[in-house]
Amino acid sequence: MTDFWNQVLNFAETTTFRVGNQLLKDFGNVKADEKADGSLVTKSDKWADREIREAIASTFPTHGILTEESQQIFPSNEWCWIIDPLDATTNFAKGVPIWGICMGLLYRGTPIFGYVNLPPLGQSYYGFYYRENQTYLNNPPITRAFLNNRQIQPIKDRISGNHLFNICSRSTKVLPQLTTKIRMIGMASYNFLLVASGASIGGVEATPRIWDISASWVIAKAAGAIWIPIGSEDIFPLEIGKDYLSHPFPTLVVGNKELVPYFLPIVEPLRK
Repeated sequence: MTDFWNQVLNFAETTTFRVGNQLLKDFGNVKADEKADGSLVTKSDKWADREIREAIASTFPTHGILTEESQQIFPSNEWCWIIDPLDATTNFAKGVPIWGICMGLLYRGTPIFGYVNLPPLGQSYYGFYYRENQTYLNNPPITRAFLNNRQIQPIKDRISGNHLFNICSRSTKVLPQLTTKIRMIGMASYNFLLVASGASIGGVEATPRIWDISASWVIAKAAGAIWIPIGSEDIFPLEIGKDYLSHPFPTLVVGNKELVPYFLPIVEPLRK
């Protein structure tokens, strides 16, 4: 990798581990408040958001920032970080050890790098994904995805009753048609990362926001998983000046293209 991409990776690793260590101390010991959209937020979310934004501003002063907790309008900067400082706040507040920190780096509105750290599990996923037909970039990274520095890839099997398929609480209507074992993770990014790493054969999220999926989009696609927006629109590139706070991106991710004809009709009712 070039010095720039090494810097990006080292920055994401150092920042998420530093923030994650503090979040582990807060885990299960903070009060959660309800936001206007019904989701939960804690003082830990706000602290982590501030810490990561300040770290980005110090290390990459020309980069823009889009974040769930404070800056939801996509900026005009050529490079932009999208962060979810605490993905799965409900799990975090209730003492469920599945939550993490997500950071995605976009170039001209399209993610190139993603990093997700899950402190309670001791797991860190990252990946680089670049295709020249997305946008021109000097010295692009090599497309690859990793879990704890081990390269990962999704399942290439055909579907069976012993495979796992992940759903969210808003996609339970698909349950009667599924023949796999079912898991409900409670963390959108991890739902898709389990597909990228081959633990699950597929996963669906009905209402993820852009900060839930920017990092995992890179990692899943770099690993070789099939990412399918259930809505009619492409996700990327993002639009300058658009407010992404209330914009869901219903998504299906499966391990290989042969699984699409089976799962896509099942999740079509989730189309927005």
